[in-house]
Amino acid sequence: MKNHTLACVLCGTAVCLLFGTFSALAQPGSGGPAPDAPTGVPIDGGASLLLASGVALGLKKLRDRRRAR
Repeated sequence: MKNHTLACVLCGTAVCLLFGTFSALAQPGSGGPAPDAPTGVPIDGGASLLLASGVALGLKKLRDRRRAR
């Protein structure tokens, strides 16, 4: 049963990579409008919240593991 599951996961990954390649090649090449200068995107707030929640979850799991002993 494990071999069947592994084969399904590998086939699914291969299909996703194949379709991802097709969509990457479908982008317009030259001939389109020239891109403007890239704009800065602020990722400070969201990244900070994700990092803080990850640290909090890790600390909670460590505390729970120590209490279980």
